[in-house]
Amino acid sequence: MAERATGERVVEALRTVRCGAACSEEALHALAAQALADAGLCARHEARLAPRCRIDFLVDGVGVEIKKNRPAPGALRAQLARYAACAQIEELVVVAPRAVGLPKSIGGKRVTMMGLERLWGISLP
Repeated sequence: MAERATGERVVEALRTVRCGAACSEEALHALAAQALADAGLCARHEARLAPRCRIDFLVDGVGVEIKKNRPAPGALRAQLARYAACAQIEELVVVAPRAVGLPKSIGGKRVTMMGLERLWGISLP
């Protein structure tokens, strides 16, 4: 049986995290780090990709960006394009309160959007 791709394992691990709407971004980072570790994934937190370019987590080529507040789609796409231009990034996973419209790939790198309201059952206005 073929081993699952790292990106699939990252998404599966992050789906186990539960955090209320009042959860701080720092707490969300801690929960994500624990979920990744529990899944046996080695994650670098605040991984430096280039000068003035850090991603929240880097797991074997999979970059994870966590947004506590709903990101502006254009600004998020620009941020992901900067990350995608870095050689260390093979795939991107974005976790945010609400899913935003993102292309399936940016800079030739696969993008997976995970909306907190769907993952965790948070009721947001």
